[in-house]
Order: sequence, then structure tokens, then C-alpha cells
Amino acid sequence: MSKKSFHVVRSGSGWSVKRGGTELSSHRTQKNAEMSAIEKARRTRSEVVVHGKSGKIREKNSYGNDPYPPEG
Repeated sequence: MSKKSFHVVRSGSGWSVKRGGTELSSHRTQKNAEMSAIEKARRTRSEVVVHGKSGKIREKNSYGNDPYPPEG
């Protein structure tokens, strides 16, 4: 788990936002956890990694220092 990225992961019966293995917040829904992670990532210009129920990475989004911005 990257220390710079915010990860949205399943935690018990809800969802958590973690960074560097440390839980920053917990939420009832994945959507609420994603919104919280995006807000934090925008402030720190970092990345959000969303994991599915199985723990596999579902999507990644960069909010700032993207080393590979889209072309065109």
C-alpha cells in the first residue's frame, strides 16, 4: 500500500479510507468512503485507489501530480 495514495477498502461491515496502512476514516458505504478519499486526495494532490469487495483494485484516479496525464 503506497504511503502517498488513499485506499478505499472493505473493513468489517463497512468501508475504510487508509493511507500507508493507517485507517483515516470509516464509512457505511463505499461511495461515502470514495468521496472522503477524493476530498483528501485533492487537498494533498495524490491518488485514490478503490478496491472492490474481493480486495482487488477496481480503479485508480489521480488528483494532482499525475506523471502520465492524458493526451489530447
